[in-house]
Amino acid sequence: MKPFIGITCSWDEEKGQYFLGGMYVEAVEAGGGIPIPLAYSQCEDDLKRICASLNGLVLSGGGDVDPHFFGEEPISAVGEICPGRDKFEISLARQALAANIPILGICRGMQVLNIAAGGDIYQDIANQLGERLIKHSQMAPRWHPTHEITVAGETLLSSILRPGVIRVNSFHHQAVRNPAPGFIISARSPDGVAEAIESRDSSFTLGVQCHPETLWKREPAFLTLFERLSQSARMRFAIN
Repeated sequence: MKPFIGITCSWDEEKGQYFLGGMYVEAVEAGGGIPIPLAYSQCEDDLKRICASLNGLVLSGGGDVDPHFFGEEPISAVGEICPGRDKFEISLARQALAANIPILGICRGMQVLNIAAGGDIYQDIANQLGERLIKHSQMAPRWHPTHEITVAGETLLSSILRPGVIRVNSFHHQAVRNPAPGFIISARSPDGVAEAIESRDSSFTLGVQCHPETLWKREPAFLTLFERLSQSARMRFAIN
């Protein structure tokens, strides 16, 4: 049987609507999972029930994370935030970590995962890391890889993609600063920005800064991220 993979949604405050890019749904399906879009809840009992119904979790991309959640005041470069989404995703990620549910964090989702586990992020890499940066907010189609990253050997990510240099797409101005306890940075861009994190304490807890859901149709290696998520979810819950 296919595993149930929850996917967090974005929220449009003006329209009062949830939304989720179809690329996430297609990637989860192609990877062997059943995609389940998740609306927000702030009730701890509800979050436990949500986690109990899922076999895996994708923390999707989106807007900025409120610096309040990692103990800082906002700098001027922080963009639009969604308080309800931040609270829901951080709480959900903590529940999923505690339950050892396989997690794939994508872009913002990687940052949420790190914050939920006790790490922090740069509010704006241009302001806080200086002029040595390469371009991390590309002006190119979403499916086009625009810069290199180096994947560290002997990591979960290297077993899924490969160790060494690969190319990825890039749509962010925030990034992981200090990885959470038990986490390591498993890929970096040439300027040193964290491009992937993973937990040493679980079989599949991984965050990537790129957007593999828009890469895999042209770069099939990135589909392996979703395939391994589904495989880990099936093994974790012994789904036949």
